[in-house]
Amino acid sequence: MSVPEFCTWATISTASFYREVTAGRITIRKIGRKSVVTMPDALAWLAALPVAKFREAA
Repeated sequence: MSVPEFCTWATISTASFYREVTAGRITIRKIGRKSVVTMPDALAWLAALPVAKFREAA
């Protein structure tokens, strides 16, 4: 998927996307001049996110 498609899918901004790429958490591939993220790489990024912790209601 393209960078804009990934950002929409992951509900993150383009700036956040490139921060994740710079940090090495998202792998991008090139098709000519176009940057793309494969679905397996997108799902691996999603699976590697930290688990949310919720407090119990008082």
